[in-house]
Amino acid sequence: MKSEKQLGPAKDKIKVLIVDDHPIVREGLVRLIELQADLVVCGEAANVPDALRAIETLDPDIAVVDLSLDRDLGGIELIKEIKMRFSQVPVLVLSMHDETVFAERMIRAGAKGYVMKEEAPDAILTAIRRVSKGEIYLSDNMAARILSNVAGGHSKTKKFPTERLSDRELEVLELIGQGFGASQIAEKLFLSVKTIETYYLHLKEKLRLENAGKLRQYAIKWVQCKRSM
Repeated sequence: MKSEKQLGPAKDKIKVLIVDDHPIVREGLVRLIELQADLVVCGEAANVPDALRAIETLDPDIAVVDLSLDRDLGGIELIKEIKMRFSQVPVLVLSMHDETVFAERMIRAGAKGYVMKEEAPDAILTAIRRVSKGEIYLSDNMAARILSNVAGGHSKTKKFPTERLSDRELEVLELIGQGFGASQIAEKLFLSVKTIETYYLHLKEKLRLENAGKLRQYAIKWVQCKRSM
């Protein structure tokens, strides 16, 4: 994490904290933001503990958070922690992950906006400005999809099987798709192997898969499809 920067009168600028575990991505965002007259990067963080310390120390106006921290979905837990401990700091998720899978889930977790990294720089800047003012930001397509789901009621069949999964189940599915075994996932998530095996059972049931082999195939295909989008 780096210390707060001053670009002109800081009180006249929107202070942005960038949370991403890829230095190149952070550098690109810093360059983009610091070209703006009304924005300033007050700090950077690469993981959840550093991000929480930065929020407490720097008091940013907005946190721009990558969904994937430390190669998993650690951004989900960070969003929940920010909502619980620093509710005055709005969160914008900036992620490579498909918005149709994650955007609504992140809004429920406490984020105020979701924008994909492939979007044009102007869209990212617009999202930062809107979310920093307390507004919700989603792409037009995603906003229409959520409104359609609400209008259809809770009894409407969901399009994606993964929407039936809890945040932790989705995290385990992501790690399975990345090639990790049960013991490795348990170590990464600080859980017991038995607990991970229970998640395997839940995943097979909710995704209607016959066995662990089918689950692994599904997870690998799911991760590959997201990366190709």
